[in-house]
Amino acid sequence: MKWFRKAAEQGEADGQFKLGYLYHEGEAVPQDYAEAARWYREAADQGHAIAQFRLGGKYREGQGVPQDGAEAARWYRKAAEQGHAPAQFILSALYGRGQGVPQDDAEAARWYRKAANQGNAVAQCGLGFVYYIGRGVPQDYSEAARWYRKAADQGLASAQFSLGQVYRKGQGVPQDYAEAVGWYRKAADQGDADAQCNLGYMYDKGKGVSQDYAEAARWYRRAAEEGRTSAQYKLGGMFYEGHGVPQDCAEAARWYRMAADQGHADAQVCLAYMCHEGRGVPQDYAEAARWYREAADQGSANAQYNLGVMCGEGQGIPQDYVQAHMWFNLAGASGDLDGIKNRDGVARKMTPDEIAGARRRAQEWEPKTGR
Repeated sequence: MKWFRKAAEQGEADGQFKLGYLYHEGEAVPQDYAEAARWYREAADQGHAIAQFRLGGKYREGQGVPQDGAEAARWYRKAAEQGHAPAQFILSALYGRGQGVPQDDAEAARWYRKAANQGNAVAQCGLGFVYYIGRGVPQDYSEAARWYRKAADQGLASAQFSLGQVYRKGQGVPQDYAEAVGWYRKAADQGDADAQCNLGYMYDKGKGVSQDYAEAARWYRRAAEEGRTSAQYKLGGMFYEGHGVPQDCAEAARWYRMAADQGHADAQVCLAYMCHEGRGVPQDYAEAARWYREAADQGSANAQYNLGVMCGEGQGIPQDYVQAHMWFNLAGASGDLDGIKNRDGVARKMTPDEIAGARRRAQEWEPKTGR
């Protein structure tokens, strides 16, 4: 510590950076972000790239200095222009989000590429993504797959998952379920919940592997326990059907509820059905109507139809033919033939003014996003 301070006070940039680092970490001195920022600045002003990068981080987080996105971007750029790959990657993210700099997808892609060309795996994955969606560069699945592979070969789980995705869909590479499974497994073994869920799906459907419900349930559970709603929904279905696990409607309802609480429309429909029929949960028409409404508001034709039935029969909610007609109409507009049939049936019990009101409500209805 004494020698770092002496070097720093003599104006040696590396000593100033190291002294700043010690204050940042609280090693050999009390942790002091303001003092860390002061010494980082001393080194940064002399062109020390890592100090510039660190000082950018201080301004970005507001540690020891006032939070200032523009000042953060300025220091990141100084480091990036010296070829500092982590700074190049963060600068690309700032341009992509418009934080501290004007939002500029092309500029984001340019900095992603600079960092990616230096072997930065996260930047390689990011560059793959912008090619995949065509943001700041022409959409090019082959180029996306090429960059995903570079990052995946370095062991980056998110890139391994993304490479699995393009093999499963045949985007930029020949469709190959077995190859997709291989990449999903690499990411899943690192704890990537999206890969775990997709690997469960491949076992569930027998794509690229022999169908194995027990293995599917095992991977779904790992992802579900990480909070992935799609895995919670799938695991609920496994318990409901008794696929790979003992049939258990209460356990199915528990997993459906976890996904439903996070806004998963299909899980909300399944939970509503179980509440309506009293499977795994006490029969409760009001609760069924509530969950059908949650899913119907997101545009689920299945939920809209069932909610229409409950409105028409007054199950769990007051009988309301206008609401029933509206929900049947919306379900029918999504191609549900029973919705059209029931809409016309309930219309025979309504006045012309009520029918006109129901149609107006259907025309004005807009879906809500999941919670």
